[in-house]
Amino acid sequence: MEKKPVAARSRYDKLIQLGKKADLPKSPQEARLERVRNPHPDTAYLIRFTLPEFSSICPVTGQPDFAHLVIDYVPDRWIVESKSLKLFLGSFRNHGAFQEDCTIFIARSLIKFLQPKWLRIGGYWYPRGGMPIDVFWQTGEPPKGLWVPEQGVASYKGRG
Repeated sequence: MEKKPVAARSRYDKLIQLGKKADLPKSPQEARLERVRNPHPDTAYLIRFTLPEFSSICPVTGQPDFAHLVIDYVPDRWIVESKSLKLFLGSFRNHGAFQEDCTIFIARSLIKFLQPKWLRIGGYWYPRGGMPIDVFWQTGEPPKGLWVPEQGVASYKGRG
């Protein structure tokens, strides 16, 4: 077996979830986001994560809430490692919080951890009690000249 160069191995040594068995964290507070260096820190480009099957728990009724989340961000020094993000977002499945709180908590956690140049989140929540609640937030204006596509989630009409 050929041994990898030390430089190639050590770049990702601190990642504890990527390429390894990792259980779903019990809560967002127990989840561990991980990051890697942005390979193009001099370029303003958009990274998008789309989660059409996000779920959390209503803190009052204990019933599940479902959302289609779209997270857009422009990295600075760091990009989020996607497996750690999936585990972080999956940890909300048993987490009791209102839809607005989940959406903003996710955005603020990513901002604190990554310190991106720009971030926006769209939380398109499916109806409970007959009314969808959509939650939108961004850090400010996107970088000048950046192409920011529409999030592509239609207003509620069955979301189909």
